[in-house]
Amino acid sequence: MSSDGVSAREGEHPAPRSAIRSAVLVLNQNYQPLNICDVRRAISLLGRGKAETLDVDGLYIRSAYLTMRAPTVIRLVYLVKRPLHQRRLSRREVFVRDGYRCQYCGVETKHLTLDHVIPRSRGGLQTWTNVVSACTECNHRKAGRTPAEAHMRLLREPHPPRPNPYAFFHVGQVMDAWRPFLPWLEVEVNGHGALTPVAAGG
Repeated sequence: MSSDGVSAREGEHPAPRSAIRSAVLVLNQNYQPLNICDVRRAISLLGRGKAETLDVDGLYIRSAYLTMRAPTVIRLVYLVKRPLHQRRLSRREVFVRDGYRCQYCGVETKHLTLDHVIPRSRGGLQTWTNVVSACTECNHRKAGRTPAEAHMRLLREPHPPRPNPYAFFHVGQVMDAWRPFLPWLEVEVNGHGALTPVAAGG
């Protein structure tokens, strides 16, 4: 952490108050993204020896004792254990699992409906293995029948998605310094929109 503190030099200026609220990516000890905090919280973790700086920006934070560059990425020196989050069954999650594609005709569209493979009127359950994405035409064609009865074949058998180790992690605006640590984010942001920032912990 010796790289954090630097002596004041000519031409340096203290960061504006808004810089203290700038977002900082917090990584677990194993470099897994953990959450996002502000610079003030990050400096607190660094000062207590609970984290180390991995990346900084061009702004300087000045105190009575030292001047340091504002961190943008920090890493905890201890491991925070988080359980894997099972994905909650919802319309959006079913569409994401099925690639926004009708599971009967294969058309790719964002104008989809949910279809129960075994109709609910016949005892079908609201479960990952009984719900699929379907276009309006296929849903109407199948109606209250099973795929076999309607002579419609599923592209693939529905199944629960894998647990998402990053389900707890949400981010809005992404800093360039964060991208090496968020390899999945390009697809998530470009395909389905940015998510909402979360508060810091630790």
